[in-house]
Amino acid sequence: MTRCSIVPPHVLAALARSDRPGPALVAARTLAIDASLRHERLPAGPRPTIAPPVRQEVAGPQRTIHDARGGEELPGEVVRVEGGPATGDPAADEAHDGLGLTWQLWAQEYGRDSLDGAGMPLVATVHYAEQYDNAFWNGEQMVFGDGDGETFGRFTASLDVIGHELAHGVTEHTAGLVYRGQPGALNEHVSDVFGVLVKQRHLDQSADEADWLIGAELLLPAVQGSALRSMAAPGTAYDDPRLGRDPQPAHMDDFVRTSDDNGGVHINSGIPNKAFHLVATTIGGPAWQAPGLIWRDVLLGEISADCDFATFADLTLAAATDRYGRDSAEAAAVADAWRQVGVTPAGEGGAPDPAREQPEPVDGAADAALRLTRTGGVAGLTRTRELTLGELPEPDARAFRSLIEGPQLPRLADEAPPRPDAFCYGLSCERPELDVQVPEAALPQATRRLFERTLRREG
Repeated sequence: MTRCSIVPPHVLAALARSDRPGPALVAARTLAIDASLRHERLPAGPRPTIAPPVRQEVAGPQRTIHDARGGEELPGEVVRVEGGPATGDPAADEAHDGLGLTWQLWAQEYGRDSLDGAGMPLVATVHYAEQYDNAFWNGEQMVFGDGDGETFGRFTASLDVIGHELAHGVTEHTAGLVYRGQPGALNEHVSDVFGVLVKQRHLDQSADEADWLIGAELLLPAVQGSALRSMAAPGTAYDDPRLGRDPQPAHMDDFVRTSDDNGGVHINSGIPNKAFHLVATTIGGPAWQAPGLIWRDVLLGEISADCDFATFADLTLAAATDRYGRDSAEAAAVADAWRQVGVTPAGEGGAPDPAREQPEPVDGAADAALRLTRTGGVAGLTRTRELTLGELPEPDARAFRSLIEGPQLPRLADEAPPRPDAFCYGLSCERPELDVQVPEAALPQATRRLFERTLRREG
């Protein structure tokens, strides 16, 4: 399972390059952690072959909240269990409540007992790493950072972010959408959909009353923006000197071709997001009802892991027809919404997935030569490994590609110059050009683990 995080790498990269030293350094560390962890795989449960019936009786949630206390070891110390009292720590209690409200949506509206449909315990860790600017689902649990305190606040404060990340767990146990290109954008889209539905249901909002924002509670007053994403108006969520401008398109004419962010999964998700918003506002009433049920039927039905936008459009139209009838207002709303965002259902001769025309970034640079060293200590011993990305396992190769292409290592090196006798990691590469020395203490644990296993691995 690829780790899925709420803040896109392009946002963190822009912040890491900004002129705000504190937030820039935090963003660089967050990028380094994310790059080192993102492609480590954890075992996933089996995909159910039959979706559970809607509104079946299910047991209650089984929640456990841990505290990493600023470290990177998971899961951390248990601070709250199911049925236990509130801790008084806002992060721990918000995580506990958010997990419960997400469980309620899936169980009470969609008849699904937890993420796997079989009562899977819900586990979360708060206070992860130092001022970590993200939250993620790692295939087994939720992990929340506290933010840098200037750009981002604590990540448990946003209920739709909690619902978003847990929905990745549902997708993992059902559709298993590949986290790249259009299937990856659909993976992000599905999480945005059910994330906002958790919030809208909790607030008892109709589709017209809701703000359709993802992560509105995360951005602090210094940021020129309203949220991380807007499902109602993709591309308008923020326009900030440090974060850049929201790059999400709302129509296939503006589909972004890129090898970054697994083929733009957090960017091109704006297209199906807008389609869902159009469906929900056209039908009216609570979006977690008819629109949510249609999307739920697709996710828990016969959908392939490499599903593209056109095929997903076909599936939603079929689901609306099966549930409400061919001539229903719901089916008409679904068909019209996809037309408005420029997606032609596959059954009507939809165009090929443009994201699949992009080469895999690691495969395309498999011959990129790296030199990794570890030096320092009183003995002054040096360990060196020269290699190409093609020699590494794919997850580690992708992690190195993210590190050598991003701003995180130069920022960490600039902010933490080497000290006498301190252990230091060096990484150099000719394409793209990079030559940095970063003190071991300045690197996140996940990055140090990546470097260490690479130095130990035989060529």
